[in-house]
Amino acid sequence: MRFIRFQLKDQSARQGWILDDKIGEVEGDFFGEYRRLKAEIPLEDVRLLAPCQPGKIICVGRNYVDHAKELGNEVPTVPLIFMKPPSSVINPGDAVILPPQSRQVEHEAELVAVIGKRGRNITADQSREYIFGYTIGNDITARDLQKSDGQWTRAKGFDTFCPLGPWIDTDFDAADALITCRVSGQPRQMGSTRDMVFSVGTLVAFVSSVMTLEPGDLIFTGTPAGVGPLLDGDEVTVEIEGLGSLNNLVRKG
Repeated sequence: MRFIRFQLKDQSARQGWILDDKIGEVEGDFFGEYRRLKAEIPLEDVRLLAPCQPGKIICVGRNYVDHAKELGNEVPTVPLIFMKPPSSVINPGDAVILPPQSRQVEHEAELVAVIGKRGRNITADQSREYIFGYTIGNDITARDLQKSDGQWTRAKGFDTFCPLGPWIDTDFDAADALITCRVSGQPRQMGSTRDMVFSVGTLVAFVSSVMTLEPGDLIFTGTPAGVGPLLDGDEVTVEIEGLGSLNNLVRKG
């Protein structure tokens, strides 16, 4: 099932679910108790929003061997985690704003696991019980600031640096899905989730050994090789096989 947040005209945000090309509202909280209403709103009549409002966004660096190598880095022996602020999240179709502080902003196409219930010290075998579903993310990065700062918070944390969506798919199989990224129609990234250094289950276990995971928290699972620059006027599209696509424009700040 695919769950969304959406806006109908100028009304407030609502929760919903998708059946074919129709949307039904969701009463309650799809991370807890909820009731699905009949799907009768045409999908084309709504604006899709980021599918959840995360309390935490945990990201994993260098989780694909070829990506680590393209940046001249060693492959980690344990997951390398960092965080993006919730204020960086934007909706499908919103613009990524290039900040004046950076001259090298790049895309990073990623599969994102959405946590569905509270957990601490979760084992890899238990991870499926805690993953509500999956969505698509773009870990926008100011690469020059990442290199100069050492710490990654500024490079990863600008407003608009976390495009997210278009929905959460609760039936998605993360074992072997193709991830691609195109910029203004030109192929940039291509890789499969099977090539992750650390599996999704391992990542959930590792992160939950450090911090309690809450419903709506996100785990960005790393990006394949092929990251590259974004320029004013570009359109960046992240697509994951069987999950959908996420499109965002790029604008100068």
